[in-house]
Amino acid sequence: MKFKPVRHSHKDFLAKAEAREGFAKAYDALALEYQLANQMLKARSRAGLTQDAVAERMGTTKSAVSRLESAGKHAPSLATLKRYAEAVGCELQVKLVPQKGG
Repeated sequence: MKFKPVRHSHKDFLAKAEAREGFAKAYDALALEYQLANQMLKARSRAGLTQDAVAERMGTTKSAVSRLESAGKHAPSLATLKRYAEAVGCELQVKLVPQKGG
């Protein structure tokens, strides 16, 4: 089964969403989760895999992979993120960066 990405313009989505009251505050609160989800989706796309294929490689279900790729709805463990990374041919790296001005 060949992966076929769905066309989506995140920039256009954000432009429309920012007009909604409270969106900016809620989006900013989930910035890290959105960054992670975006990296996961890009890695899966580069690997040319479907959610089904990633699930099979991880030994889980497509719905579990879908939850992993959904920002803000699930807080996966490092072990799960590592399994996902390996399934899409990546290495998981986690680092702590000093805050600016501190």
